[in-house]
Amino acid sequence: MKNTLLIALTLCSFFSCTEKKSYTKPDFVIANGQMPGIAKDQQKKIHLVYGSGDSIMYSYLSANDTSFSAPALVAVLPDLAASHTRGPQIACSDNGLTVTACNAEGDIFSYNNVSANWVATARVNDADTVAKENLMSLGGDGKYNYSVWLDLRGNRQNKIYGARSDDGGKTWSANKLIYASPDSTVCQCCKPSVLVKGNNVYVMFRNWLNGNRNMYLIQSADGGKIFGNAEKLGTGNWKLNGCPMDGGAMAIGDNATIQTVWRREGKVYAAQPGLPEKEIGEGKGCTVEIVNGNSMYAWVADGLVTVTASDGKMHRLGKGSQPILKDLNEGQMICIWEYEKQIHAAIFEL
Repeated sequence: MKNTLLIALTLCSFFSCTEKKSYTKPDFVIANGQMPGIAKDQQKKIHLVYGSGDSIMYSYLSANDTSFSAPALVAVLPDLAASHTRGPQIACSDNGLTVTACNAEGDIFSYNNVSANWVATARVNDADTVAKENLMSLGGDGKYNYSVWLDLRGNRQNKIYGARSDDGGKTWSANKLIYASPDSTVCQCCKPSVLVKGNNVYVMFRNWLNGNRNMYLIQSADGGKIFGNAEKLGTGNWKLNGCPMDGGAMAIGDNATIQTVWRREGKVYAAQPGLPEKEIGEGKGCTVEIVNGNSMYAWVADGLVTVTASDGKMHRLGKGSQPILKDLNEGQMICIWEYEKQIHAAIFEL
């Protein structure tokens, strides 16, 4: 049975404080589960994946609709990692939908859906149990997917590794070392991010260099075969003897501009590569999406999911953690988050 999203409230527009726009009821529960991940296909359908115990679950929201499909089982993965920023990932490509998920032992598995049936395909990591932190991301565009994760192989220190699939996750390339910190390890408990756009692969991660836990971006212009040098994001430093468990997020606009958002100490910053960062609020667990050329941000402040537009106006949606944003069409955006082992959502009229 589909859940119906009731349009019941109005709030200030993200872009004009005098223009009222309607939005769906905050704290609307889609399903029971943890650690949602989303992707949008060329038909503007939103695909949702999340964990529920050892089950990987899937639901979707069609374009111009206001209800998600009934949850469907992707697979049962014993000891599924689905908490504390660790959870199933989903991406779209010409080869259908691909899902990756990690177990507690540190192995990453992939699943493919082309004709409404989910099929277990392959293991992503080509060395046994090297993704012990269970922190990974998945991107996709055109004919391929790219997966990145924290990897312990070799010296048992976390590094950024990646692999490419040209068939929707049925097979994966030999794993590639993307970055290893000269100070022994990257940040051990922060999830890396990956974006795929044409031949470009962008990987963002929190480094541990000279005692600082700063965010870095590294890029490939040939589909992930060769990566350039890692570039520090922003101008400030965060010297920290510990792990913040907060990896940030990034989005890409129509003009191929990368926008990143991340936490430093108790504040959330946004930055484009090579430019100074700007503070957008206080909190943690942040994300970004570009809608109609404008950067929209979401994060958690005082336990409340907070959304803001590039003009700085903020709106509190409800209690929760790890929000994610995706544009639905030119007039709507969706925010999805987790609270007390349930998946919540709100759809906004922009």
